[in-house]
Amino acid sequence: MNATLMRTRVLVAVVGLAALLAACGSSNSGSGSVTLNGSGSTFQKTFDDAVINDFASANSDITVNYAGGGSGQGKSDLQAKIVDFAGTDSLPKDEDLSKYQGGDLLYFPTVAAPITISYKLSGVQDLRLSDKTLAKIFAVKIKKWDDAAIAADNPGVTLPSTAVTVAHRSDASGTTSNFTKFLDGVDPTDWTLGTSDTVDWAAGTQAGDGNPGVAQIVQQTEGAIGYVDLADSKQSSLSTALIENKAGKFVAPTIEGAAAAVKSSTINANLTYDPINAPGADAYPITSPTWIMVYAKQTDKKHGDAIKTFLQFVYDKGEALAETNNYAQLPAEVVTQATDQLAKLQIPALAPYMRLRPSALDRLCGRC
Repeated sequence: MNATLMRTRVLVAVVGLAALLAACGSSNSGSGSVTLNGSGSTFQKTFDDAVINDFASANSDITVNYAGGGSGQGKSDLQAKIVDFAGTDSLPKDEDLSKYQGGDLLYFPTVAAPITISYKLSGVQDLRLSDKTLAKIFAVKIKKWDDAAIAADNPGVTLPSTAVTVAHRSDASGTTSNFTKFLDGVDPTDWTLGTSDTVDWAAGTQAGDGNPGVAQIVQQTEGAIGYVDLADSKQSSLSTALIENKAGKFVAPTIEGAAAAVKSSTINANLTYDPINAPGADAYPITSPTWIMVYAKQTDKKHGDAIKTFLQFVYDKGEALAETNNYAQLPAEVVTQATDQLAKLQIPALAPYMRLRPSALDRLCGRC
């Protein structure tokens, strides 16, 4: 048989096999459709849900699911390659990076928002809490609302002798990590539990699942106080305290305050940054960053392309949804950096079984 004809027949067979395997391996029925699954931060979930809803209208061939579960869950799921992306408000620890089965990670910042100090205390509005008073409250060293430290922060306000009930997250949480980072930074003498996605809270405190769970405890418990993202705090109509910032100003948890904190933060080359207790008179001191975290090296072309398309949408269209969902948009220069970072996604041009060099075809032809 003519060698050229033989090579052509083999090539057709290989391409046909590749097409068949691609169809069989798809996670969706039909042609060309793909599903992306993510889990993690409940802090960013309100924003994610809004973006995913608009993305679905513009990209009918890509389905994006985001399950929440807490930043710790998202990081754990991505480690094991259970999900395509993780939402997280806290970065992986250096000692955990080797556990990520897919190799190097890319961090794509999306929005920022205040971690509110939400409370329920009848008759008390515009509560002010200094940084050290806040540390004492969550360390359960202040047990009554009329404590002298709270009274000193609120001159002229009549405070009840109601017992303080501290509400916190039960799951591994980036919100917990950022909040305890603030407490640890401003008053390590009173706050001795360190900073992490989980800490050993004192007896007598109450735990809720996700930001909504903490919001529910506060909403239902007279004298309760907890840390909750702005979106869930507003959804539950909770009262929020003004918190003393690094400049000594008492600042409300607002989008503008979060934006000011991000603006005065240093953005690292890998797009990580830390707005906790950022300088500036207008900066809200407990502002949380949040990222979508993916593997730099994608092993499947369809999923890799879909992740890139989704992330591009986040920056092209999603940022405009931030403020209406109680988040601060990223500064324009950070959006540009994040868009540029999309080029670092390594997406295979063809599936492995389609990458046959001419020499490989020659060997196959020789066996025909």
